[in-house]
Amino acid sequence: MAITEGEMINTDLAVQKTNWHAYGALFAGVFALALSPLFVRFADAPGIVTSFYRMLIATIFLAPFVIPRIRRKGFLKWDTLIFPLAAGVFTSFDHGLWSTAIEFTTVANATLLNNISPVWVALFAMIFWKEKLAGRFWVGLLATLAGASAVLGSSILYRPDFQGGDILALSSSLFYAGYYLVTQKGRKFMDTLPYLWIMTLSSAFCLFAYTGLASIPLTGYTQNTYIVFLSAALVSQIGAYFFITYSLGKLPASVVTPTMVAQPILTALLAIPLAGEVLGMGQIIGGLVTLWGIYMINLARQSKFARSGGI
Repeated sequence: MAITEGEMINTDLAVQKTNWHAYGALFAGVFALALSPLFVRFADAPGIVTSFYRMLIATIFLAPFVIPRIRRKGFLKWDTLIFPLAAGVFTSFDHGLWSTAIEFTTVANATLLNNISPVWVALFAMIFWKEKLAGRFWVGLLATLAGASAVLGSSILYRPDFQGGDILALSSSLFYAGYYLVTQKGRKFMDTLPYLWIMTLSSAFCLFAYTGLASIPLTGYTQNTYIVFLSAALVSQIGAYFFITYSLGKLPASVVTPTMVAQPILTALLAIPLAGEVLGMGQIIGGLVTLWGIYMINLARQSKFARSGGI
């Protein structure tokens, strides 16, 4: 049956509307992630405590939606569970180090250095999984390392007291990369929501153990701080992942991946009025070079998966 001109116009409008919803969800997800370090800064509590409550509240909130699904699908097998459990351990170290770093350096530095994780992911994949990397990867690697060195050098020259926080943030990027690597394998065996919930539960348990070992109190904070804990869980943990997952189902990775690089930029811009931070020229130049390098690395990895049919 022939399609009329009116039906074609309606179809185009429907597709356009769907795309606008997807773009809106992507922006909302990036914005929610950009707020994450600011919640840590606003909370009148150690960063690791904020990270613990973020994971705990998200786990509790998602449980009624996930547990029945896990029972139906039968994900409770050790060879399947090992992946989200390990991802949770990596996430706990990542968030624990990163949120603590925010106490000792700027929000912009901590977020930028944490987001160089694609460098470690690509290098691990090349060395251990024998993946071949495109030429643009090496260009991106050099740019990322040069930019990150400029950011670190700027801290050492102008604010030596930031050095410890910068090192913690850089260390957190290694565990962030570990989360990506484990999840890349584990998502082949489990759907997104159950995987995310088990990972978050595992991370909350580990963060609880860390606070206990360090004798960091989990109670006794102000009402406003508990509101920040709740906001971090609902906005940056549940909201961000929901919106980004939705956009990934509607938009190509070639759109989503480069857009995610905007998160550290948005965080740095929001930190100026909301956290009273001022960016030095070394931070600005180094940060832009680093982000461009991360963008090139993401493109190189994305091209590899497109050719191999990977997830």
